Amino acid sequence: MQNTSAPSADVVPLLPKVARQQLHDTVVDHLRTFIVEGLLAPGMKLNERELCERLGVSRTPLREAFKVLAVEGLVELLPNRGAIVSQMSEVEIREMFELMSGLEAFSGELACERITAAELAEIKVLHYEMLACHAQHDLPGYYARNRAIHDRINEAARNSALRQIYAATNRRLQAMRFRSNYSASKWESAVRDHEEMIRALEARDGKKMAAILRAHLLAKRDAVLGLAAAQDGGVVEG
Repeated sequence: MQNTSAPSADVVPLLPKVARQQLHDTVVDHLRTFIVEGLLAPGMKLNERELCERLGVSRTPLREAFKVLAVEGLVELLPNRGAIVSQMSEVEIREMFELMSGLEAFSGELACERITAAELAEIKVLHYEMLACHAQHDLPGYYARNRAIHDRINEAARNSALRQIYAATNRRLQAMRFRSNYSASKWESAVRDHEEMIRALEARDGKKMAAILRAHLLAKRDAVLGLAAAQDGGVVEG
């Protein structure tokens, strides 16, 4: 017979741990997006009161999010002065993109050896969605799919050590990779690169894939440095 009596006072109800984690992740995701899309500019001091109002949260989850983004290299924590959006020197930009071009090239080469038909099909779906966003001049939508494509290629390489280094390096470059498409001509060139990537993956041509990805990342480096020079800033956030 089913017990319909009230629960004992000794029973401790389940605590909403998942909800708390979701809140934490949501705040981190929002702040990361603000930085990547340039809503929070390089070197900008992060105003806790304004961000709390905008996100509808207290200062505790906001400060926890700052710590996560500091580990990722997107935010710099200043002792007794709060936090600012990180920025890179020209030398750091060159070095980070040189490193990333090598990581992407190696990922692409290994992916051509190890990618499954299902993984390739998923990348092609993302590619066509990305092209649709490009046609609609939807840069955030385009970039979300673009990032997913590069991430899937890295996953298809099936090298856990490479995966860890790639993820850590790529976090610092997301905002700059986003802004590398501000120029219409650079954006068009990036789309053509992606068309070539799909063909190289389909042909399982690792050497060609590596060359395409290396050139693709170095072109992004040049676009970012060109923007910095045009703005007379000399530094760009990472």
